[in-house]
Amino acid sequence: MTKIMTFYDKCMTDKLCGAFPSKYLCIKELRTLMVANKQQNISGFFIVGINYKKTDASVRGQFAINNSQYLNIFALAPSFGLSEFFILSTCNRTEIYGFADNACQLIDILCTQTIGDKKTFSELCYMKQGSEAIQHIFEVGAGLESQILGDYEIIGQLKLAVKFSKENGFVGTFTERLVNSVLQSTKVVKNKTALSGGTVSVSFAAVQYIKKNVANISDKNILLLGIGKIGRNTCKNLVDYLNTNRITLINRTEEKAQQLASELGLQHASMEELASYIQSSDIILVATNSNAPIILKSHLESFGDKIIIDLSIPYNVDKEAEELPNVTLINVDELSRLKDETLQKRIGEIPAAKAIIAEHKEEFLEWSQMRKNVPFIKAVKQKLHDMHSCELYLSCNANYTSDTTSLRPINQYAIQKVIKNMALKMRQQHQPGCSYIEAINDFITTHQN
Repeated sequence: MTKIMTFYDKCMTDKLCGAFPSKYLCIKELRTLMVANKQQNISGFFIVGINYKKTDASVRGQFAINNSQYLNIFALAPSFGLSEFFILSTCNRTEIYGFADNACQLIDILCTQTIGDKKTFSELCYMKQGSEAIQHIFEVGAGLESQILGDYEIIGQLKLAVKFSKENGFVGTFTERLVNSVLQSTKVVKNKTALSGGTVSVSFAAVQYIKKNVANISDKNILLLGIGKIGRNTCKNLVDYLNTNRITLINRTEEKAQQLASELGLQHASMEELASYIQSSDIILVATNSNAPIILKSHLESFGDKIIIDLSIPYNVDKEAEELPNVTLINVDELSRLKDETLQKRIGEIPAAKAIIAEHKEEFLEWSQMRKNVPFIKAVKQKLHDMHSCELYLSCNANYTSDTTSLRPINQYAIQKVIKNMALKMRQQHQPGCSYIEAINDFITTHQN
């Protein structure tokens, strides 16, 4: 500090030197650098949502977000002051992650598009901020927060949600790095623990239910409606574990149903034929993404006994269908209550999974802290270059001559050395103000020796 003030004392007026006008400039420039250092702070990162822990499927369905609603939210985002966020809407949860001044901003924009109202959502939702929100997304990705512990389908849903938001310009460097860290952590959890071991998921639970409750499965006609991510997984589980090919696929886009049916040796039909296939099927699985029921009570009356498994959120089977004596209607919440030995083994893997998450979370937080320092470091580096072009500063150097060119190679090395030391100290101590003063002092010492 003494070397700095000695140099400042030689600068008698603000006009003498563009690099350091007066001894008071240290404070002024420090403030400027602190402002330059201000970025999206991790404390401004929020997650608000509802999930299966506090709401049943019928309530979650009121707050489910489809792609059309998602696009509407993107259009509204600027007027809500939001620039970086994504929405994860699955059968188990609806969550919105992003940067905001407060969590209410995220609730407000989400509820502009939901059937359910803001008051209900606010009463039922959880809110997490900063490090707690970061912890939550890591645990969601690993399957620790899934209705069926370790359900690995969630990671594909997370990827799609973030990809959609990125394509629309609402994923920045922070969110992308965070999600990549979650994906890496989840991969390690999957490979090094048995948290996702065995075969347990909502789609597999549907197959388990059928095996347990239906006799002579090979004689039954099965209809699968919807072949998105969950529908495809369900279809493959039906083929792999029920040992039957009496399965018909129907999808809104018929070509997709045709392609999967050809791949697996099954049948397919068009949406126009849906009513007749409902009537002729013994088992119906629904994995569609409609805002309103696709299968109605009138489709099912007086057409024989049927088991219907609704994997959709919101429900895509009319709730009144449950009143029919010939219909057994099962939803995702009921499926998720199925327990077996695989799930019990998974519970024992939770500590190991959390230890892996802690390691990856710490790496992410360290990256976030260092990223926050980058503008500050760049500004200090520029200031050191400015000092080198300051005639008054150079005149204080014992080696100074009117030709300063010979000093420049040494100066560049000195700057790099000072900046490297400064970055290391900031990483360890997180004190940008002190680091600024030390960097100037180190540079003067190095440059004058």
